[in-house]
Amino acid sequence: MTTTQLTAEVRRIAGLPFDESETLPPEAYTSPEFHALELERIFRSDWLCVARADQLADPGAYLRLDLPGRPLVLTRDEDGTLHALSRVCRHRFMDILPPETTPEQGRLKRLTCPYHTWTYRLNGDFAGRLAGAPLMRAPGFDRAACRLAAYRLEEWHGFVMLNLDPGAPPLAPELSGLDAVLGGFDLASWTHAATIRWDDVPANWKVALENGSENYHHMGTHADTLEPVAPARATRVDECDGRWFTMHTPDPADPGTGLTIAGIFPNTVLALQSGLAVWATWWPTGPVTHDAVFHVLVPPGAAGQPGFPAYLDSLVAGLRLIQDEDLVAIHGVQRGLSAAPDPPAGRFSHLERPLWQFQRYLASRLDAEAPG
Repeated sequence: MTTTQLTAEVRRIAGLPFDESETLPPEAYTSPEFHALELERIFRSDWLCVARADQLADPGAYLRLDLPGRPLVLTRDEDGTLHALSRVCRHRFMDILPPETTPEQGRLKRLTCPYHTWTYRLNGDFAGRLAGAPLMRAPGFDRAACRLAAYRLEEWHGFVMLNLDPGAPPLAPELSGLDAVLGGFDLASWTHAATIRWDDVPANWKVALENGSENYHHMGTHADTLEPVAPARATRVDECDGRWFTMHTPDPADPGTGLTIAGIFPNTVLALQSGLAVWATWWPTGPVTHDAVFHVLVPPGAAGQPGFPAYLDSLVAGLRLIQDEDLVAIHGVQRGLSAAPDPPAGRFSHLERPLWQFQRYLASRLDAEAPG
């Protein structure tokens, strides 16, 4: 199937009503050409959830980001403003904050390229502008015009959202319906407590996203872990459309509480309980590989409570167990997709409505204009 045929098939499937919905063709999870189209139309031109604002709480704080094909850095200047800058030096393309020698986050006053010590400012309107270029005497070299590329940011409930496309519409209006669902959690005041990574998972990123967007698999994949506390049969999936979804599963032991799942396309899922949130993202590293990044968020003051380090260690161990169970399913689905060139289309359970929504999102992005 050519890329043109594949995108047409994705659009056809996305146009089906939910009661007639079916799975995407396997090539959507294996094709290098389709993967390249997703990078262009989604990861280089749509809003992505990349950090928590409290990870850059103080002036001078930085956080290194490695988006697909784009090395970036988030910084907070002396006025408290966040900036997203390219890490590619304007001299000879060196990564200014190479992962081999630079901590993922920290504090600095300026960005200094370790190759030839070109230095860039970080404050206000001057963020990214060249401040120093030792021994540069090239005729016509315009130091004032030399600066790192800067990208758009929005803050939403304490999350930092980034877009590489300067012409993209703002994100907040698209999430206004989700604001009402999450308002009771007051997530803007929560703090980042831990990050867990799984690099180069051998599966297409959409396989992992779809797995994280439904509780139907709890009774199989997580029969002894999640199913007893968040049973699939008790899950209510909300009937919404657009780039976000929500669902809720009451705790059998305390029906007044439970697990709320909220997703924001393309690649973000939040799992929320009273006193705890897990924020997950999946980042493509190739047509059939991805990085999975999970973060633990806690309410104000929780990190200062006695016993919190032991509690956090136990929580992280639990998340690793859940992810290990999910990886069996994710690997198995990818093997099936790669082995079956033309299987019959699958149908969705009512608990898989978010996957149908994701198809509609995906089709809308394939129709979007490439970023300028």
